[in-house]
Amino acid sequence: MDDDNGTIVNEFILLGFSDLGAGKLPLFWGVLFVYLVTLSGNSLIITLTLLDSALNTPMYFFLRHLSLIEILYTTTIVPRMLSDLLSSYPVISPAGCFTQMYFFALFGIAECCLLCAMAYDRFAAICQPLHYATLMNRQVCVGMVGASYLMGITTGTTHSIFIFTLPFHGTNIVHHFLCDILPVLRLARGVTFWAEVENLALTLLFIITPFALIVFSYVRILITILGLASAQGRQKVFSTCSSHLLVVLLFYGTASIAYMRPGSNSTQDMDQIISLFYTVVTPMLNPFIYTLRNKEVMGALRRKLTKHLRSP
Repeated sequence: MDDDNGTIVNEFILLGFSDLGAGKLPLFWGVLFVYLVTLSGNSLIITLTLLDSALNTPMYFFLRHLSLIEILYTTTIVPRMLSDLLSSYPVISPAGCFTQMYFFALFGIAECCLLCAMAYDRFAAICQPLHYATLMNRQVCVGMVGASYLMGITTGTTHSIFIFTLPFHGTNIVHHFLCDILPVLRLARGVTFWAEVENLALTLLFIITPFALIVFSYVRILITILGLASAQGRQKVFSTCSSHLLVVLLFYGTASIAYMRPGSNSTQDMDQIISLFYTVVTPMLNPFIYTLRNKEVMGALRRKLTKHLRSP
């Protein structure tokens, strides 16, 4: 990558939160705490769904992979961010930037698709209960998870290779704490506003399409719930969807705000705060949502704790 004078751009500066000054250390400890809780909580979900036979269902198969994606997703971002918070000169090589962008896109899109698969699972269980075993057999579940990862790999590869084959200007300052697509794309030479719009539209296509399918699934679920005769039946059905619906609202709500806000210098700080929430905080909240609001997961946790305490 050459600048206007022919010199090689061999590093990017992740500006991120460098202007916080003394506030960087409290942010470091806060992000580290959230990261450790994220690793612990999602690892617990994976362990419970693997060891407890009562959780051997499609819903928890998807939840296990969602927790795995959350661990990999945050690990793509947080260790590098923690290192930069302690550094006075936070730089990253083009190869490192490419790698972070690739895995960030991969796991982000994979999570979008997996949340869509989980919505379809709830739709099949509630709206097609007699055909549920056929609709959500083992092969179908594995295929949905595989397709989610494949969509992530395709998107990550396409965007990362496209951006890093562009020529770059002499400026190498990325106004973000990670190598996200748009902040890096804006450094490339000859990239116009419409090129940014086209790239953003392609990104949103992989986000909006799964979201539209999720909305469709929940509209059908809502119609089914309203058709139930008893209030107790409606409450029971809704309780099976509430955790997933809350995770969807958190993930898509914050991501949409972050990517659909107009790009301007006056909003960069707010954009980074929003990005920090959906990339770091939201993955920590998911295990709490699925454990505290889920009787089956709480029951599995109690059984494992009881067995552990009774063992010699």
